[in-house]
Amino acid sequence: MLPYTLAPIYESAIMPERKPISLPIFAAALLGACTQTPGEITRDTKPFDGIDEQASITLLGTEPFWNLDIAPEEGGYNATFQTPDNLDGATFAVARFAGNNGVGFNGDLDGKQVQAAITPGACSDGMSDRSFPYTATLAMGEDTFYGCAYTSDEPFTGSEAP
Repeated sequence: MLPYTLAPIYESAIMPERKPISLPIFAAALLGACTQTPGEITRDTKPFDGIDEQASITLLGTEPFWNLDIAPEEGGYNATFQTPDNLDGATFAVARFAGNNGVGFNGDLDGKQVQAAITPGACSDGMSDRSFPYTATLAMGEDTFYGCAYTSDEPFTGSEAP
């Protein structure tokens, strides 16, 4: 037991007096903290519009060599996937969608879901002196390919034939 003269000081240091917080004030403070997150994406974010909807797009990569040409057609888009084993390629319909930092396409080729993503950024194929304005990711079923891309409006720079 503390001496009578120290008890009030010691108890107030350990157990400060609490004042009740009203639930509406607490809820407003909590909601305010949730809506002021730096870098928050809102529905007001404008979709990427750096590639014209009428532009043809070529995605390509090495190791393994692959090529995907996407062209606007009446009512949609067609894509042709080529490899050294299939130089004629396989053509299939794709749908276009714009994200926050690029353009994507999805479709179906021989029962495999195909998703292509094109994003702005300097890119090199690592085998030529060409520079490309976009990076590319192509997912086909369980396989993922990485490479570069260019459009009919924004071609690659460097030699025509590597």
